[in-house]
Amino acid sequence: MEWMEKMGILISQEADFETVWGWLQQSVFGGLLTEMQDIMQNPEFHGEGNVYTHTGMVCEALYGNEEFRLFSVREQTELLLAALLHDVGKIRTTTLEDGRWVSPYHSAAGSRMARTFLWQSCGLSGSAEAVRIRETICGLVRYHMLPAHMIDQEDAVLRIRQIAALGETAGDFTWQKLCVLADADMKGRIAADVPECREKVALCRILAEEAGCLHGSFPYSDSHTKHAYLSGRNVMPDQSLYDDTWGEVILMSGLPGTGKDTWISQQVPELQMISLDGIRKELHVSPAGDQGSVIREARERAKVLLRRKEPFVWNATNLSRDIRQKQIRLFEQYGASVRIVYLETEEATRRMRNAARADAVPEAAVEKMLRKTELPLPEEAHTVEWLSV
Repeated sequence: MEWMEKMGILISQEADFETVWGWLQQSVFGGLLTEMQDIMQNPEFHGEGNVYTHTGMVCEALYGNEEFRLFSVREQTELLLAALLHDVGKIRTTTLEDGRWVSPYHSAAGSRMARTFLWQSCGLSGSAEAVRIRETICGLVRYHMLPAHMIDQEDAVLRIRQIAALGETAGDFTWQKLCVLADADMKGRIAADVPECREKVALCRILAEEAGCLHGSFPYSDSHTKHAYLSGRNVMPDQSLYDDTWGEVILMSGLPGTGKDTWISQQVPELQMISLDGIRKELHVSPAGDQGSVIREARERAKVLLRRKEPFVWNATNLSRDIRQKQIRLFEQYGASVRIVYLETEEATRRMRNAARADAVPEAAVEKMLRKTELPLPEEAHTVEWLSV
């Protein structure tokens, strides 16, 4: 990743911001920055004008922050790229409603856009380091607005601890970095509410520290207690809850061609497998057809094993949180604990593996899947693993 090495050199040499910004405009990110120039914002909250101008001001505010310099060069790179991409979702979500520019859900959209861009255009896929860097950036993009609004949350401490758990998988993500980014986001605006919003970010930082997770995940006593607490159950997070589950169901996740079948055969060959691909073949259902009958049959087979309290593997792509949660709710209703195993490989390897399959998925369909991909978060199950294969 030559571009990242160059960026790291500029940061380590503490090059002036104009030099760094000029390089970013000429880099692989230049196209996105050009698109931002045409995206307008509500002048009540963004008197600075378009998204491009705002993004430059946020990056400059971050780059000049003394706390920013306390992080490692890799972490500074992640933070600066998160600032660069924090409003990229506005490119797709901005519309004019009743004479006002609005960008609903741009943080969530921006996180997915950032993931796809970093994966495809920046080579950040496959290795543990690449996933760590990419998903730290995506997490910062996804939650960059929360610090200014956290004190208004109904259960702010729970939400803070849920988000902090992302650091267990995206290893560089912390609330400290999120608050540093959020403060730069506020400084990069021209609006009457900037001082109030910066104060709210500072209060959020104090709350995260008091919640025991400013610099990492809360230290739960065990995975069962952690999952119960993060799921919203009324339990004390620093105590050990009695584990009444009878065994584990593994839910696989990953793009086609990632190697899920191989991982299962090598790591858990003794477990029965419910494979959606296998059921499709049995029922003669095309991957592009109606999947209702496939899902119903898979769930009925799962219920048989769950009633017997037999561990098994649920093998499908499971790339969105909503899809995963439908299956997890079923497994947990029968008293099973759930382990999500997300697999990822380098893009070239994934394409080669997919092409070699007898039932290869069209790459256009895979790219559509990637654009919608949401990596499983630690709060979703008893155990969540991201593995590079």
